[in-house]
Amino acid sequence: MNNIVTATTPKPKDGLAGLAAHWQQDALTGFIVFLLALPLSLGIAKASEFPPIMGIITAIIGGLVVSMFAGSRLTIKGPAAGLIVIVAGAVAEFGGGDQGWHYALGAIVVAGMLQVLFGVFKLGKLTDVFPLSAIHGMLAAIGIIIISKQVHVLLDVDPALTKGKEPFELLAMIPQSLLHLDWKATFIGVICLFIMLGWPMLKNKWLKKIPAPLVVLLVAIPAELAFDFEHTEPKYALVHLGNLLDNLGVNVSFGGISHALVFAKYVLMFALVGTLESLLTVKAIDMLDPWRRKSNANKDLIAVGLGNIVSGILGGLPMISEVARSSANVANGAHTRWSNFFHGFWLLLFVLLAAPIIELIPNCALAAMLISVGIRLAHPREFAHMFKIGPSQLIVFVVTIIATLAVDLLVGIAAGMLCKIIIHLLNGKPLSSIFKAPTSVSFTDDSYYVSISKAAVFTNLIGIKDKLYAIPYGFNVVIDLQHTRLVDHTVLENLQHFKHDYEAAGGQVEIVGLDDHQPMGKHHLAARKKRKHKHRH
Repeated sequence: MNNIVTATTPKPKDGLAGLAAHWQQDALTGFIVFLLALPLSLGIAKASEFPPIMGIITAIIGGLVVSMFAGSRLTIKGPAAGLIVIVAGAVAEFGGGDQGWHYALGAIVVAGMLQVLFGVFKLGKLTDVFPLSAIHGMLAAIGIIIISKQVHVLLDVDPALTKGKEPFELLAMIPQSLLHLDWKATFIGVICLFIMLGWPMLKNKWLKKIPAPLVVLLVAIPAELAFDFEHTEPKYALVHLGNLLDNLGVNVSFGGISHALVFAKYVLMFALVGTLESLLTVKAIDMLDPWRRKSNANKDLIAVGLGNIVSGILGGLPMISEVARSSANVANGAHTRWSNFFHGFWLLLFVLLAAPIIELIPNCALAAMLISVGIRLAHPREFAHMFKIGPSQLIVFVVTIIATLAVDLLVGIAAGMLCKIIIHLLNGKPLSSIFKAPTSVSFTDDSYYVSISKAAVFTNLIGIKDKLYAIPYGFNVVIDLQHTRLVDHTVLENLQHFKHDYEAAGGQVEIVGLDDHQPMGKHHLAARKKRKHKHRH
């Protein structure tokens, strides 16, 4: 059970002092996260067209290596479902098979170097230029693509039939795959999917503490043995792992550079999407940290970049700060970065001592886990949430999804941003404030007064945040938005983050000047547009 943390509870020490003080709790939490990470790492690697063991190697590096340099204390580093689409795309475009894998690694290593530079030059704040509706649209599109690919794996259809197919083609093939399903694998897969989707709804708090992926393995492995998959099913029905030590070595190849445009595209995608997902996770986990510790986003980015360089050289996947495992880490009482270290340690120990058990896992069970991730990313409530924030947010969200499914993630994000800029201009944002919002800061008595003019939107958020985060802690801060014609959802959400951070450090923040603005949705952080008055005093 978690100890209750209050405002006066001392913050856990970092480094070796933190290990000495909290190793028992962090080793236990790391073990619970390991149970979650093991099957997911295998499934993500397999879906990414990488050797399955490389998913585990990535998570081991994320735990044992990256935890030492990370700028966040409670995030778990490892392979991410959100990058499956990019990794599999890179493997395919670089020629598929072993060559595609080796060439994709080259792009991962260069992207890792780029991430290190992002951190060194303190570009962590660049994520603020992406509107939240486009980010959520990108994640929902990733969810749909994961589902479109993994449904066929759950039904145990020959992978050769779906190879090289685009998302819309894969969705159209579902009826055909249902006609040719393998009943044994489908039976196990459907039960596993019900477990993944139903487990969080359980009322019993003790049962809920058992990670759903562990329950899946406890059901799927005995069922696979009962059906004798090894002798009655095709080879592609089971995970084939191989020996860890045999697979370790320099696997990277930079031969993909000969396809300069393709190579550049994937370097950019790995670096941008990986950075975006990582920094969003760090921000989310900081909000959950019982001790309200503030992560160093740029330092964390350097650590993730170094992890990607090492992972790419050895043959692993790109890693991020992963949100589901990080949330489980916090929920189970992690105190320090050592829980991430221990999650990597337990993975290494298991792969060295119990690899044959992993080879009993049917792929339909891994597919069920990934489909549940896809459903979470693209759930109908995401569409409802966007509509609640405002119909214009839903338009940006849907445009991003369609462009991502039709082309790729980079085009999807770009289309979402362009759509958002057009909507802002239609809603009265002056052209002069696209990239800069006039922001003045003044100090009187014990208060800082921040006045923002013209428009406060995602494209000019960086300048606003620079001014806000330059204010010393411990004062009263008033943020006045009365002189803006338009304030978008991305800015309002970021102002709430600033308020949370500033007040956690002992100050007060008040956001004023929105009484004259009309909300553009039912959500409390919906964009607001200045009402037009016939006459003003």
